[in-house]
Amino acid sequence: MTAIDWRGRLNEDQNDDLPIDETIDRRREARSLLGSLLRPYRVTVALLALVVIVENVARLSVPLLVQRGIDHGIPPITNGGPAHTLLMIVGALGVVVVVQATSRMFFLRRSGRIGQKVLLELRRRVFRHFQRLDIAFHERYTSGRVVSRSTNDVEAIQDMLETGFDSLITAVLTLVGTAILLVVLDVQLGLMCLAAFPLLVALVWWFRNESAKTYRKVRESAALVIVQFVETMTGIKAVQAYRREPRNQEIFEDIADDYRAINEKTFRLLAVFMPGVKLVGNVTTGVVLLYGGYRVLHDQMTIGTLAAFLLYLRMFFEPMQEISQFFNTFQSAASALEKLAGVLAERPGIKDPKRPVELTRVRGDIAFRDVQFSYVRGRPVLPGLTLDVPAGQTVALVGTTGAGKTTIAKLIARFYDPTAGSVTLDGVDLRDVSQPELRRNVVMVTQENFMFDGSIADNIRFGRPDARDAEVVAAAEAVGVDRFIDTLPDGYETDVAKRGGRLSAGQRQLVAFARAFLADPAVLILDEATSSLDIPSERMVQRALETVLADRTALVIAHRLSTVQVADRVLVLEHGRIVEDGVPEELITRNDGRYAALHRAWMDSLA
Repeated sequence: MTAIDWRGRLNEDQNDDLPIDETIDRRREARSLLGSLLRPYRVTVALLALVVIVENVARLSVPLLVQRGIDHGIPPITNGGPAHTLLMIVGALGVVVVVQATSRMFFLRRSGRIGQKVLLELRRRVFRHFQRLDIAFHERYTSGRVVSRSTNDVEAIQDMLETGFDSLITAVLTLVGTAILLVVLDVQLGLMCLAAFPLLVALVWWFRNESAKTYRKVRESAALVIVQFVETMTGIKAVQAYRREPRNQEIFEDIADDYRAINEKTFRLLAVFMPGVKLVGNVTTGVVLLYGGYRVLHDQMTIGTLAAFLLYLRMFFEPMQEISQFFNTFQSAASALEKLAGVLAERPGIKDPKRPVELTRVRGDIAFRDVQFSYVRGRPVLPGLTLDVPAGQTVALVGTTGAGKTTIAKLIARFYDPTAGSVTLDGVDLRDVSQPELRRNVVMVTQENFMFDGSIADNIRFGRPDARDAEVVAAAEAVGVDRFIDTLPDGYETDVAKRGGRLSAGQRQLVAFARAFLADPAVLILDEATSSLDIPSERMVQRALETVLADRTALVIAHRLSTVQVADRVLVLEHGRIVEDGVPEELITRNDGRYAALHRAWMDSLA
């Protein structure tokens, strides 16, 4: 599949245009996924299969009873005899109808319940897996594709579970049952009808192959529509600010038109398949009526047998339409299942150790030992970093864009693992620590901290969901966020709106600090925490920093050197290497130093 980026270029979807071997593996994974979802219900599924057999046996017995009624129940009445034979046949027909309706009701209720449980488990797995996958995965897998996997594709599987399997089982049983009964009723006429079967098989084979390719493209086009829509609406501020509406509209219309065209192709396939089946069925019915009528006139067949034959013949061709509808549903669901299986087959790049080391009373000593790292193979960001940060020290990382500051922060938070070397916390390699344990002790506050839908209290409590209201208030007071919360009509219960839209940048940053303070980590990382703030907001955040950074190890990444004032130590980075290391006041006095030059440039910018 391809996606169109903001410049209108095409990007490949990792799940599509796969080599044949990988496509086979993906289909195998899809079957394995479906099997694992249905395995807990295999006894119930077997019971439902038995119920479907009972239902179809009851349905297939109706034409036989009609034949008996016509041939053995009506003649006594026309000859003045008793009607008890016809009444018995009608009574049997009533019992058959009740059995069919009851079994159908039972099947629909139980299959619907199982289908919803399967879908619930699938949604749980997908959501849990997306949360477990590492940051590198989410940086390359767009939010629109995530939405498409968890909604559009799951709904396609829902359609198959609700109607697909039922239609297929019923169709197969009906085809086999009616074929046998046609031959049993009259061998000669039955074999004549079955002569049309190869034509039906050819039609079904052609439709299956063509629809498999077409419906895979339908799922891909549907995902593209969702991707483009979600990403445009997510970035609507940038879209409107840069007057991108016409270009985005053009891109969306191209994608939507491709979606329309591929859907039209599916209707063209149906326009050939379904009328073709009806044509074969109607021609066969006409031949049977003509030849059967001739045999009835010559006393070679009874009227009841001919009537039953025609009813069974209708049953024989009806399933073909159900099979075509099943193929529609199945091909769409199969493509969706392959994509979901592909996502669930993704293994997190950051893995927990088999035997994690427990951290007790974490001090916060951070050490890099000859750490090498690169996002792209052959282009190292850190060529070999060695660094020690004692517990309780606040270290500021400064340098030009691309110097490796944020990379160091991500390695400490273990969003990535080093390509070579090691990063340790209190002497323990981070790869030997479980992620939940590490996240409890290392917290990262970024420039644009995400505010979730809900109240201010909910967002502060995000790092500690079990925190009491008093603890939330204490954290807010500690960083000074309570000053603006108290001015709000609903106080701590004020809804922050979508992504914190009701709060200013400075207020969102203070809420993020309160969140970090409440989490109480041993190591705190601040990545450009004040770069987007105005002067009053920055001063407010600076005061909060003094509280947040106290008694813990901290790394502060900053372009604004005002933030560096809270640091005990400054590291100046260039191309992933430390070129200066010292106390801020000492580094400023070095006239030829890198930090002194950065400080002078910053002071000049304030003049």
